[in-house]
Amino acid sequence: MWVFASRLPKEAMLVSPRGLYPAPMGGYGWHAHKEGDWPWVDDFQPAIEALLQLLTPQYFPQAELSHIQLVGFSQGAALSCALALQYPARIYALAGLSGFLPQGAEALARNRPLVDIPVFLAHGSLDEQVPVERARQAVQVLEDAGAVVTYCEDDVGHKLSANCFRGLEEFFTQHP
Repeated sequence: MWVFASRLPKEAMLVSPRGLYPAPMGGYGWHAHKEGDWPWVDDFQPAIEALLQLLTPQYFPQAELSHIQLVGFSQGAALSCALALQYPARIYALAGLSGFLPQGAEALARNRPLVDIPVFLAHGSLDEQVPVERARQAVQVLEDAGAVVTYCEDDVGHKLSANCFRGLEEFFTQHP
């Protein structure tokens, strides 16, 4: 996540925790790995609870934590979306980069929990890890949830294009 720090507001405090679960190909993830379908919202619940426990005055006494800006990449985007759908009062703005919505997000969106919350989604049309169709679906579900979605798509793989990088910076300029 530190690669995105230069595009965030200068006064922002960046917290970039490590995933809770060892990933099969190295690194860490935000849900326990299992073969097969995409993860469900419930699979992210332990990570959501850990993140909410971390984002408290106990650990960040000088920070304004009542309305946070979430940025997540890949699984982190799925985690951020799941958290926002369940705790919308805590969210000021949300950015999901090369990510997806977990299974079951549609049910959470039905009550329109994200009314007027700004959301930036970016995805590569050539992404082989998270098909672009998942991002396009996420736009619709988040709009159904009431979010004001800005979507950026470019011909790149599982990464953020230069154009979408500029879009991310502009998004946070408009929603400091």
